[in-house]
Amino acid sequence: MNFDLSEEQQLFRSSVERFTAPIDVEARRKLRGAPGGYPEERWKDLSELGLIAIAASEDAGGLGGSPVDIALVAEAIGKANSPDPWLELGVLPALLLERGGARDALEGVLSGETIATFAWAERAQRYSLEAKGVTAESGGDGFTLTGEKTLVMGAALADTLIVTAELDSKTACFLVDKSADGVMVRPYRLADGSIAGEVRLTRAPATARLELDPEDLRPIVAETRLYAAAEMLGLGQRLLDDTLAYVKEREQFGVPIGSFQALQHRLVDSYGRIEQSRSMLYRAALSDMSDQDQWQRAAAGAKAFIAENADAVAREAVQMHGGMGITDELAIGHAMKRVMVLSRLLGDTDTALADYAKAA
Repeated sequence: MNFDLSEEQQLFRSSVERFTAPIDVEARRKLRGAPGGYPEERWKDLSELGLIAIAASEDAGGLGGSPVDIALVAEAIGKANSPDPWLELGVLPALLLERGGARDALEGVLSGETIATFAWAERAQRYSLEAKGVTAESGGDGFTLTGEKTLVMGAALADTLIVTAELDSKTACFLVDKSADGVMVRPYRLADGSIAGEVRLTRAPATARLELDPEDLRPIVAETRLYAAAEMLGLGQRLLDDTLAYVKEREQFGVPIGSFQALQHRLVDSYGRIEQSRSMLYRAALSDMSDQDQWQRAAAGAKAFIAENADAVAREAVQMHGGMGITDELAIGHAMKRVMVLSRLLGDTDTALADYAKAA
C-alpha cells in the first residue's frame, strides 16, 4: 500500500502550515485576547483557504475531502500549536448541517460568514448524546426550546447554536439563533484559553429542525473523534520537537541534559508513542466507511490510544522543561492544555474505550 501523500494533499498541507506558521506564544496570547477568545477576521481567512469546506461534500458546496485529507489538516494545525477552533466550530458544524439537510445554514458556515457550534452536553449526562435537559415544544410557528446546555464550545463567538432537545421522548436537533429572545449565555474559559459557555434557553424559537436522530449523530461523533485524535497527534509531535531542541541547549554539570542516558530513554519512548499514534490514526482514517460499525470502532480506538499517548508525551515534556513547562510562557504549556481539552471532546478516554469495546 502506498502511504505517500498525493500532490494535492501536500499542497493543501503546505497551505495550512503557511497559515499557522506565524503563531508563537505571544501571537497566540493576542489571539486569545480577542472578543470571544478568537478574532473573526482570522476565521474568515481560514475559511477562504477551504479549511472548513474540506469537510463538506462537493454536492453541498464543499471540497469533498476524505478522512485522510481532513486528518492531515488537523495534524498540521496541532503541530503548529495554533489556537484556531477549526474542529469544534468548523468541521463539526459542517458535518451536522450537511447531514441534517440545512444547506442554507451550511453555506454561511463554509464561507466563514456564520460561526456555529454544537450544544449537546448536559449536566449529569456524562457524554451522552441523549437530550434530557432541553425539551422542544411544537407550535403554530415552529418549535421552541427550554432548558440548559453546558460546555458549549465557542459559545461566546458563535452566531448559531445546533441544539439537541427532547421531542416526543426522542432526541432531535434544532438551529437556534444565539441573539434570539430567550437565549442566555454565560461564558467561561477552558484550559486551552478558548471561551466556552453555559446556555440557558427559555422558550427560545428554533429557526429550523435538522434531519438528524441519535443514529445519525453517531457517525458524525466518530469522525470528529478521529480529527480530534489527528490534532492531538500534531500537538504531540510539537511537544516532542520542542523538548528535543530544549535538552540540546539546557546545560547541567557543564553538558547538555540531552546527553543524559535516562532522558534519552524517555525521549525515545516518547518518539515511539508518537509513531505508534500516527500508525493508529491512519489505520482508522483508511478504514472502510461503508462498514459504519467498524469505522466508529476504529475512530473510538484511535482517539483513546492517541489521547493517552499525547498526554504522556506532554507530561514528559513538562518534566524535562521543569516548572516553567506548565506556564503560558512556553508553547508546550499551551499544547498540553489543548491536549487536555481535545481528549475530552465528545467523550474522554474511558468513554471512547467503552464505545470501542461495545463495538468489538
